[in-house]
Amino acid sequence: MSDGPKMWGGRFAGDTDALVEAFNASIDVDKAMALDDLDGSVAHATMLGETGILTREETAAILRGLEDLRRDVERDRFDFKVALEDVHMNLEAALTERIGPVGGKLHTARSRNDQVATDLRLWLRRHVRVLLQLLRRNREVLVDAADRWQGVVLPGYTHLQVAQPVAFSHHLLAWQEMFARDEDRLRDVLKRLDVSPLGAGALAGTTFPIDRMRTATLLGFARPAENSLDAVSDRDFAIEFLSAASIVMMHLSRMAEELILWSSNEFGFVELPDSHTTGSSIMPQKKNPDVPELIRGKTGRVYGSLVGLLTVMKGLPLAYNKDMQEDKEGVFDAVATLRACLTLQAELVPRIEAKPDAMRAAAGAAYANATDLADHLAKRGVPFREAHEVVGRLVARALADGVPLEALPADVLRAEHPALDDDALAVLDLDAVVAARTSFGGTAPARVAERIEALRAALAAHGPEEAPA
Repeated sequence: MSDGPKMWGGRFAGDTDALVEAFNASIDVDKAMALDDLDGSVAHATMLGETGILTREETAAILRGLEDLRRDVERDRFDFKVALEDVHMNLEAALTERIGPVGGKLHTARSRNDQVATDLRLWLRRHVRVLLQLLRRNREVLVDAADRWQGVVLPGYTHLQVAQPVAFSHHLLAWQEMFARDEDRLRDVLKRLDVSPLGAGALAGTTFPIDRMRTATLLGFARPAENSLDAVSDRDFAIEFLSAASIVMMHLSRMAEELILWSSNEFGFVELPDSHTTGSSIMPQKKNPDVPELIRGKTGRVYGSLVGLLTVMKGLPLAYNKDMQEDKEGVFDAVATLRACLTLQAELVPRIEAKPDAMRAAAGAAYANATDLADHLAKRGVPFREAHEVVGRLVARALADGVPLEALPADVLRAEHPALDDDALAVLDLDAVVAARTSFGGTAPARVAERIEALRAALAAHGPEEAPA
């Protein structure tokens, strides 16, 4: 049942129940932080030596033992034991077994409470940096795709009804803008991760003359946490990450939804690559958009991790409580999910083939140019509400006749309003409709080209942790 006495077992006369032992253990989850735990231990041991809390010889022996453990962990040769509960006790027990009783001195002036808070911050910081790189890659491929498909016209929608024609490149860049804000949010997560709990102890600090600024520096943190209770008892940094991750997944899911719609026969706007689609076991004609569908589906599990951790934390008194052992699994799963989805999306986008003819035909349908006719009247002094009414009647006439607006005879237009002169038909041309929207942030090809150029310059000039959105 047990691999020797518990490190906390002095108070207890009886053995732990086997089911309780398994229920209490977190090693199957938190062993993912083994390298981070070793980093924290190296920093802590170094500081203990520098402050004279440990002798030079003791410090050297502990550091050699920790590096030996690191090699085994990196090579997947370390045997984690459930009886030792968690990654911290597994590594400390192995250290003591290898270098003798001096290994037990490593735990001087620290607690598992500040250890786990430090480890999770270190682990999450590493992985957020990877996610930032993946978000950056997704932004880059969207800019490349926007550049590739300049000149293609797409129907823009509101309420999933054709609204106004837009440049396909403009639509792609809208997704880019969402990912730019996601990148900015993750950079904010890094700012609040940049605090070291190490040295806070169980909750109250320590009587030893430790140097918390030194361990923070050794671990690459900006500063140590100011309050020992807060340092070990909150997980708002993990909640903030899960919140940011949920927003990224929401954006990925919306993008996936559009790709699913666009690749259907009913829309026919894009062709998804064979490499990221699958077939049917019974219908040989099928080409299923499984990657976008799974991205859309996996969004729910990241949302679930956020709600789960919020629920764990919502009623906990200060400081540490065992409930907080549930803080890691959802974070780890969210990172893995987001990493996979961002990787696949970045691979998928460059392989998408647009179908300009189908897009253009849809953009020219459903009287998407009606607003431009109303604007034409408004520019000639007609109150917009009156212009709206006039064009609405013309749309009704065109619908009854089964023709587009631009096919209505000039005398029909003038009969509705004398300001609908010979120039009115020119504004209804599809390319003219798109090109006319030259306001800042608009869909006019000139504006889109400017934005592509500006984004290329910004993305090339800054790394993913400091690039402006």
